Amino acid sequence: MRSIRAAAVGAVTMSLALAASACGGGSSTGGGSNDSPKTLTYWASNQGASIEVDKKVLQPELDKFEKQTGIKVKLEVVPWSDLLNRILTATTSGQGPDVLNIGNTWSASLQATGALLPWDAKNFEKIGGKDRFVDSALGSTGAEGKDPAAVPLYSMAYALYYNKQIFADAGIAKPPVTWDELIADGKKISAKGKSVLGAEGSNLSENIHHVFVFGKQHGADFFTPDGKADFTSDGVVAAVKQYVDLMAKDKVIPTGNAEYAQNQSVSDFAKGKQAMLLWQSAAANLKSQGMSEDQYGIAPVPVQSGTPGTGNQVNSMVAGINLAVFKNSHNLDGATKFVKFMTSDEEQKVLNTAYSSIPPVKAAQEDSAFTSPSNAVLKDTLAKSASALPQVADESQFETAVGTAVKELFADAAAGRPVTTESVKAKLQKAQQQMPTK
Repeated sequence: MRSIRAAAVGAVTMSLALAASACGGGSSTGGGSNDSPKTLTYWASNQGASIEVDKKVLQPELDKFEKQTGIKVKLEVVPWSDLLNRILTATTSGQGPDVLNIGNTWSASLQATGALLPWDAKNFEKIGGKDRFVDSALGSTGAEGKDPAAVPLYSMAYALYYNKQIFADAGIAKPPVTWDELIADGKKISAKGKSVLGAEGSNLSENIHHVFVFGKQHGADFFTPDGKADFTSDGVVAAVKQYVDLMAKDKVIPTGNAEYAQNQSVSDFAKGKQAMLLWQSAAANLKSQGMSEDQYGIAPVPVQSGTPGTGNQVNSMVAGINLAVFKNSHNLDGATKFVKFMTSDEEQKVLNTAYSSIPPVKAAQEDSAFTSPSNAVLKDTLAKSASALPQVADESQFETAVGTAVKELFADAAAGRPVTTESVKAKLQKAQQQMPTK
């Protein structure tokens, strides 16, 4: 998943209460209300460098689907800043699209609304079976023990992107494996007058993704086994402090990045302003901004010690996009056919190549198009050292509450205010108080 708007998630609680009664039917204005078996509406998330790029990628494939099935797909590419709010409005009004993209971290939250079609064994069989998909992608499709609320479409993992020339100029022979090595490399890079690591301090989703990884590396989770918020444990506090300290203490993240929003750190890296970038499947984005693949290297995200792996060596969330169907669609058969088409081996190769993502479909993932060194790093991460964000109904509120806490801590660091264990814990305590009570 890429990015969400802070205010959007506040509507989730209301949505959970209202959606069950709102999913019985649609109206002539919504996509989900489609009375024609020959048309579908599709909300696609903004995966490329712009909405226009996405239209150029998707429209030929939608035309191909229409030629095969006679079903016309009406496409709307929705910016990430609007997507969750649009979906939540659709769950309460019953006026949504037939098919939509969702960030995979939202799966359990949107599943709890009751608005999405459950992918039980019968529905999976219609698209070729559940066993076509890799396990890591299926782990981010809804709450454990329930039928998935969506089907994996694009898989992504975080990696460390580094500028080869800046590294060479600083006398650094290889990318850092641990955070201590990254900080040490940062001093060499800073001595050459270059900024070290890009971050997006006001991007709530990026904040969550990174502190989740640090949390795993500190042996901590943000929720108890029964799904209650647990933001103030020693491990979580240490994880958030270590991330913010990359700016506050270690001086590897520029203070100006405290105000950065979606894609600003990618832009800086592509322009050679930053030596390193932590990002998910960035190749297509970097290419669109004029950076050639031979200008940068890609390596696993650092860990505390040793090398990435399972347990405390987790170095990425299981990032990705899922494809969901509103169950009040008047064209469930057409919607299912569309999901089958989009997750077919051939389409998976086309779409994931366009977006530099990894197919969550096993057969497509083994195609030669996905065996480059950079893709090998991403596939290895997804297979060995990535973990799904908590699949709990309150996950969306968690992204907003903790993401905002981290944003405020970055603001403190940028302003020269001290970031201490106590100040971090206080922000996390405030975030926990904002979560729904069980």
